[in-house]
Amino acid sequence: MQNNKIFQELIEGETPVLVDFSAEWCGPCKMMAPILKELKVEVKESVKIIKIDVDKSPQAASVYQVQGVPTLILFQKGQILWRKSGVTSAKELVKVITEKTK
Repeated sequence: MQNNKIFQELIEGETPVLVDFSAEWCGPCKMMAPILKELKVEVKESVKIIKIDVDKSPQAASVYQVQGVPTLILFQKGQILWRKSGVTSAKELVKVITEKTK
């Protein structure tokens, strides 16, 4: 229950949060790991990037209607600004974050 509270506080904050819904067994999810590392270098502290394993946190996946993994959702002030399922390039993510969080 504590994790849910922390998650809610994070996504309701001023700082945008990119949530990577993924699973251990998912091949495309593994492809996202280096992409998200590259993204972190680009965006530095302007965006928080967190990973949620849908098998370990099925309630979070259910609340946000995550049907497939990887699914990326960008939150700010409790609102969903953008979401996409599938592998996404760091370049596209930087563009989305720049456009959506002005």
